[in-house]
Amino acid sequence: MADTRQITIKDVAQAAGVSFKTVSRVLNDEPNVRKELRDRVKAIAAELGYVPNVAARDLAGGRSYLIGLMFDNPSESYISKIQTGAITRCRTTGYYLIVEPLEPTDDVVATLEPILSRLRVEGLILTPPICDNLAVLDAIERAGVRYVRIAPDRDADRAPCVAMDDVHAAYEMTRHLLSLGHRDIAFIKGHPGHGAAPRRLEGYLRAMGEAGLVVPAEHIQPGQFSFQSGMVAGEALLGLDHPPTAIFASNDDMALGVMWAALHAGLSVPGDISVAGFDDSQPSRMAWPQLTTVRQPIAEMSAAAVDILIEGANRGRASQPANRWLDYELVVRGSTGAPRPVSARVEPRMISS
Repeated sequence: MADTRQITIKDVAQAAGVSFKTVSRVLNDEPNVRKELRDRVKAIAAELGYVPNVAARDLAGGRSYLIGLMFDNPSESYISKIQTGAITRCRTTGYYLIVEPLEPTDDVVATLEPILSRLRVEGLILTPPICDNLAVLDAIERAGVRYVRIAPDRDADRAPCVAMDDVHAAYEMTRHLLSLGHRDIAFIKGHPGHGAAPRRLEGYLRAMGEAGLVVPAEHIQPGQFSFQSGMVAGEALLGLDHPPTAIFASNDDMALGVMWAALHAGLSVPGDISVAGFDDSQPSRMAWPQLTTVRQPIAEMSAAAVDILIEGANRGRASQPANRWLDYELVVRGSTGAPRPVSARVEPRMISS
């Protein structure tokens, strides 16, 4: 009969010719283990099919190997990528992810405190905008739980964070539209409570200012990082007496809402109106034409957040892991092109919701 017993850490130690403690240090990613030895032990563990027993590790070492993800972000595509990156990294490091959505209309702290007391997580990942909620940060610190913030807007040195340069990314996207010949470029702002929203607006305004262009007030529309808000803003912009030739929405969901509004008004993209977004979500690649956007390393950000929490757990509280800055990429697709001459432009149909 086949041997169906579970492979243990002692089996790995015996196969590798090292002590039980050495294998434990390697599998827990503790420091001061030679790279060659670390790689060999991990390879043997994988070959034997070793699966960590979380309950046993918890009892033996006082650690839960659980990481929590908490969010109140309205963008489903953004949160999907955040979860994917964190889950994938947790699986490769022997940790497990607990996901807790927090409704922004609730008393967030009242919801959070019982979670912190019942779940013995080794750390939390906080996404915007909740990562900038000072009452939430105070509650987490009172509970003595480590946390990492993704793209925070305030008190950046309060805890480790993972971020990218939203200002320069939006600046580059605006410069791309300018390089195509657009001068009437409108912008749709993001959720007012989201730290990235003002940074992306700043990048847009900087590029427009450097080009010597004055932006009419009506060319900057409010948004909520949702498809619906992009559709409403798009309808408002396309209904102006002098509509823009390009619209830069500060996330993909809103940009897709703009494309819907353009279609509803009888306009073609990019022939009559160019549209650009931000994030490089999966829907941006499923739209037709595909959306020009900024590829934000969302999954990589949450994976890096997991790494920071594990590094902090292994170090203890003696030192704080360094912040991580990740690169972005400008992705040019079919939704942007040169503006048509004024004489060839199509007047939008009357838009009614």
